Amino acid sequence: MAPEVESFFDENTFTASHIASDPETGQCAIIDSVLDYDAASGRTGTQAADKIVDHVNSNNLTVAWVFETHVHADHLSAAPYLKGKLGGKIAIGDKIPVIQKTFGEIFNAEPEFARDGSQFDALFSDGATFSLGNIEAQFLHTPGHTPACATIIIGNAAFVGDTLFMPDYGTARCDFPGGDARLLYRSIQKIFALPDETRLFMCHDYKAPGRDYFSWETTVADEKANNIHVGGGVSEDEFVNMRETRDATLNMPRLILPSVQVNMRAGALPPPDENGIRYLKLPVNAL
Repeated sequence: MAPEVESFFDENTFTASHIASDPETGQCAIIDSVLDYDAASGRTGTQAADKIVDHVNSNNLTVAWVFETHVHADHLSAAPYLKGKLGGKIAIGDKIPVIQKTFGEIFNAEPEFARDGSQFDALFSDGATFSLGNIEAQFLHTPGHTPACATIIIGNAAFVGDTLFMPDYGTARCDFPGGDARLLYRSIQKIFALPDETRLFMCHDYKAPGRDYFSWETTVADEKANNIHVGGGVSEDEFVNMRETRDATLNMPRLILPSVQVNMRAGALPPPDENGIRYLKLPVNAL
């Protein structure tokens, strides 16, 4: 039950996107894709996404799913572009309406903006099972970083989104609207309950001090033993105190404002105004 995993790292956003595929059937899932975005010009591009398209086509893979582990705050999703090029269903956890309601208000989204997750093709509940080719898979809610974060388990590989980083870098921040450090600790324990040999794939890497290369794959055993924030038996209260203290020192992610208002729409840009131009809003003093 071991999927083949090919990863693509976008250094501009420090994001690792992944393709998990069943080697027997060629069916695959794309997880946490990136749409290029230049903040100075407001232009989007598909250079990062096209690497995924090329890999899928050159290896004769069939896309079943285009997954989002959560509504990302640091990059725009390329899910609609990939679906248009490769097929597959865009999916996310069924807690997405919580995010849409919160940020729909912050961005004063148009009245037509649905806050029920209907922009996505499928919403997965906690513990839902599915198959990727001949490989058994499961969708696991792991909130804390946001209320709608999830871990996607495909055979012996788990894609944890922003819940965990590499052991030498730690864990995700919990100070976004709806974030909760205590919930994050408990979500991480759910991941730690997976078999020790389970491969864990991160969504981001920022190079921990002393490491001069990017890395995004580890194991449950390695995280449990060595994660600098939550490994080695750190208690829930110790973790919450560390996480809340650390979060109070952090700036907002560089692309949070464009990213969230696009990603809450399953990667679609807001509808055009009467002049045919699409606009992204910049709420002032709201975050």
